[in-house]
Amino acid sequence: MSDRGTNKNDWNASLYDRKLGFVSEYGADLIRLLRPQAGETVLDVGCGTGDLAKRITGSGAAVIGIDASPSMIDTARAKHPAIDFRVARAEAFALEQQVDAAFSNAALHWVTDARGAAACMFDAVKPGGRLVAEFGGKGNAGAIAEAISRALAERGVDAAPLDPWYFPTVGEYASVLESVGWDVEYAELFDRPTALDGPDGLHAWLSVFATPFFAPFSEADAADMKNDIAERLAPRLYDEERRVWTAPYRRIRVVARKPA
Repeated sequence: MSDRGTNKNDWNASLYDRKLGFVSEYGADLIRLLRPQAGETVLDVGCGTGDLAKRITGSGAAVIGIDASPSMIDTARAKHPAIDFRVARAEAFALEQQVDAAFSNAALHWVTDARGAAACMFDAVKPGGRLVAEFGGKGNAGAIAEAISRALAERGVDAAPLDPWYFPTVGEYASVLESVGWDVEYAELFDRPTALDGPDGLHAWLSVFATPFFAPFSEADAADMKNDIAERLAPRLYDEERRVWTAPYRRIRVVARKPA
């Protein structure tokens, strides 16, 4: 059985928490940019297992967390039962009341209907409210994606139809936001090399974040492919002395506001 099922929203929340906690750690800086205030309500889009939502509540703000993965939401509810977590897709949700801000960390690159997500977040936020988001940008994890594509091609499979990711340029994403009504106040694309957890960090990354690419293969064949990918990437991404993999991340960070 794979770490993630055939449904792209079927995540292994336990492995995510155990081996990929850096996702939430990097999000702490984004919360500082959000500057949540006591009395506000913040929508956390793609909340995962809820750790950043919990941090936001430390400001006195209330949080509604949504994620398309039922297992992620189940884990978030178990860890943080006082927070309102809901199973919902970023591109197809509606709230009963508007919130003061929308926040999203490391989630929107999973939403290929970027305009749908931008519109849903716009509708969810009060006039004058804000959006603060960070996710994978153009070229994110480029070396890993290239190695995956080559491994698939050698086995007669085209990676493009299996690609679950949306990695836009700043211009592309700013245009998406503006097309639904957001005023973009700040947008940046930057490199952020990210250390993975331990010698098996790349395998964990592939098992959670790249599972759709392995869907056409048996469990044994997928395991062989991950080993093959790791061998290709080790000279570039693995530090033998420190026994650490580094993922070549590129991130987009945006701040936008809904006109009052």
